[in-house]
Amino acid sequence: MKFSQYFSLFAILSILVSCSSDSEPTSETDKSGTPPALAPIPTDTYFPPISRTNEWETISMETLGWNEDQVDNLYNFLEDNNTDAFIVLKDGRMVIEKYFGDFTSDDNHAWNSAGKNLTAMLTGIAQEEEFLKITDTTSNYLGEGWSSLPSEKVLNITIENQLTMTTGLDYTVENIFCTDPNCLTYLNEPGTFWYYHNAPYTLLDDVIASATQQDFNSYFSEKIKEPIGMQGLFIKVGYNNVFYSSARSMARFGILNLNQGNWDGLSILSDQNYFNTMTNSSQNYNLAYGYLYWLNGKSSFRLPNSEDEFTGSLIPNAPADLYAGLGLNDQKLYMVPSLDLVIVRMGGASNEELLGPSSFDNEIWGLINAIIEN
Repeated sequence: MKFSQYFSLFAILSILVSCSSDSEPTSETDKSGTPPALAPIPTDTYFPPISRTNEWETISMETLGWNEDQVDNLYNFLEDNNTDAFIVLKDGRMVIEKYFGDFTSDDNHAWNSAGKNLTAMLTGIAQEEEFLKITDTTSNYLGEGWSSLPSEKVLNITIENQLTMTTGLDYTVENIFCTDPNCLTYLNEPGTFWYYHNAPYTLLDDVIASATQQDFNSYFSEKIKEPIGMQGLFIKVGYNNVFYSSARSMARFGILNLNQGNWDGLSILSDQNYFNTMTNSSQNYNLAYGYLYWLNGKSSFRLPNSEDEFTGSLIPNAPADLYAGLGLNDQKLYMVPSLDLVIVRMGGASNEELLGPSSFDNEIWGLINAIIEN
């Protein structure tokens, strides 16, 4: 029997019982005839189980007081813009989980540069475990000859420069993804200019592997993936090391971030100074960039493939405290501490292929605001 049939039968029985016993209050009212108070909205953080990955507590938009009548506008926008998966969590609980076309909750998708967040947190863990210091020169772990710079120049590049996109390596080369030594040449002194140069970031994976003396995937799995119940894998695609996982795994990582590196009492990243620097302006040249995290609400920002600085907030429609993983073709992991929200979007490019932020960010947040604003 369908739920609707059960509901109808229950309603009829309730009416019959009420009519046969008018002097007794029904279960829906107290003796004064006043309906019972609604249950309070839970504000504690929910952590989905590790061993039962299909189990996830939900909460309705009605319970949250959200505007459910605005949801179709959001779904139409997502579908029109090549979306495969979309998730909204409130305090860790699933409010929206929507898949489009043939894509399902079990399917894996590339994070693209949203995966930089994973590497940033893993670097902090490696430092906490004293395998490295982010102030160390990169050459300590990559050895000689990893670039075409003379020794007096290359020794000035640190792990922190890699985390902040301030290595000074030449970003005007033909392929900014190329990690071959001949592609890594001198342009600026480290720490004096910000440019979204992918190759130095990619080499962080080799730095971590060298420092820990472990395979990068194995170290990531041990320190982040398995403890929080993620699945997925970093896969070499050309010069890039791209993480693939389900949308739910990306959402789990979002919960870990909103809890500042803690998963249900288990400390994944204990170093709060590192976490705070990672998710705040890490240098003065692009205020909207931390340690491989994009930041909203700053007075100015820079974008990939550009040397220009723009005035204002990165995503004007989004909350000022939002920080994010933003990847090629509009892979999005939005985290909003003030609202305890995690939002995941996976799919194809909404319009043009951009490496990180795009107009999609502001458009989607306009639609999200119409739902969550009371």
